[in-house]
Amino acid sequence: MNNALDFSFQSTTLTARSSGALWWADQRVLCVSDLHLGKSDRIARRTGAMLPPYETRETLDALAVEVEALNPATVICLGDSFDDLAAAEALIDSDRMLIARLQSGRRWVWIEGNHDPGPVEFGGDHLADLALGPLVFRHIATDQVGEVSGHYHPKVRLPVRGRIISRAAFLVDDVRVLVPAFGTYTGGLCTTSPALSGLMAPGAQAILTGTTVTQLPMPRG
Repeated sequence: MNNALDFSFQSTTLTARSSGALWWADQRVLCVSDLHLGKSDRIARRTGAMLPPYETRETLDALAVEVEALNPATVICLGDSFDDLAAAEALIDSDRMLIARLQSGRRWVWIEGNHDPGPVEFGGDHLADLALGPLVFRHIATDQVGEVSGHYHPKVRLPVRGRIISRAAFLVDDVRVLVPAFGTYTGGLCTTSPALSGLMAPGAQAILTGTTVTQLPMPRG
């Protein structure tokens, strides 16, 4: 079973993990994107629809698995960590305590997203973007070389035994890496969409997450 895949990007070696986390071993940096903590709270508040309110703990537990397995020196959350600022404020004490435990003994960076553009009352650094060596971490891709970003929740649709399945995926070209959404309740944007096929350069690769991490040319429309 292949639960991780190394790839080269801007003179670094990065690892796409089956969970959707990105690992930079040389710098001991763990990067996740689009946790969307508190999404069920926001949906209930705005629409009245009641979803099982367990996605925050499930997402944090999945993140805890990565933190405990890799012991990163730095954790970077690439924006939209909370579904909105009110959802951040509504997090229950046990979830707040788990976040504090995960932050202990390491640098923790919250990158601003479009869902959580302002400060939140959690420890760590709160930044618009972060440059580390040849890489820059931000929520939404621009044209800067060496970008690692999220926002789009990229997914690949594949035919498997007569049906279509959807797999969250990293997208990689010579300029940028797009990181898939890590949150339990997050949807996704298919790589055949104009937004992604127009953003990623010809020759871009997709690295599919899941039980077996697989690399293939990025499917386009």
